[in-house]
Amino acid sequence: MAENCTHDCSSCSADCSSRDNGIQMAQLNAFSSVKKVIAVVSGKGGVGKSMVTALSAVAANRNGFSTGIMDADITGPSIPKMFGVHEKAAANEMGLVPAETASGMKLMSINLLTENETDPVIWRGPVIGGIVQQFWTDVAWGDLDVLFIDMPPGTGDVPLTVFQSLPIDGIIVVTSPQELVSMIVAKAVNMAKLMNIPVLGLVENMSYYECPDCGKKIEIFGASKAEQVAEEYGIKLIEKLPINPELAAQGDAGKIEFNFGTEMESVLDVLAELGLEK
Repeated sequence: MAENCTHDCSSCSADCSSRDNGIQMAQLNAFSSVKKVIAVVSGKGGVGKSMVTALSAVAANRNGFSTGIMDADITGPSIPKMFGVHEKAAANEMGLVPAETASGMKLMSINLLTENETDPVIWRGPVIGGIVQQFWTDVAWGDLDVLFIDMPPGTGDVPLTVFQSLPIDGIIVVTSPQELVSMIVAKAVNMAKLMNIPVLGLVENMSYYECPDCGKKIEIFGASKAEQVAEEYGIKLIEKLPINPELAAQGDAGKIEFNFGTEMESVLDVLAELGLEK
């Protein structure tokens, strides 16, 4: 393996062991056009990555961007539930037809393909990675301005497959203000840099709770480290999201797109930086 290998075999002619995994850039479905692809990642689970993905998509869609969500968390899918989508995906001569949310966003998840939403997915990593690739090659997304990918936590098989085989324009890293957060962010950021994927910025979720009576911001999980971590790794701080029980309830009820707050409106600045403006 070359010393400066980025693990992107599509841009390299060297004959080395990195090619043994057989991963190549996947071809987008012929009946689809996707201008920008943003992956939402986290170094660990439980930090609200799917919520950030959903709110980012809602903000983009509400501001005039044609938006889709790929739920790449195959073993722990949550996107359909958050949008109240329960019908199964259909297929036609163009490929798999993604589900549509109430406001017209396109989404695809393994939950739309299994017989029951509660069926466990007991597959090995390469099989799961192949399914994620098929969400790109076999799904007729139509014309999208932006596709958000809700990634599984960590730096395992699926993130590796996505980064190697899909044209990711950048990642948003989600974290929370807890101990070891710097190390956890570092894993996600360093993997992206190794794969030559731009880091678009950092979102700190559960940053504080705002008292409904006095308006005081209470840092339940300790003092925020968002600015410090963003500066340490030279990335932009996109947003610090509060603990919001009402928002969580909307997600549980499948009504996340009926949230009319300003959470993740800052993703519009990210889209503008990528050349998307309305």
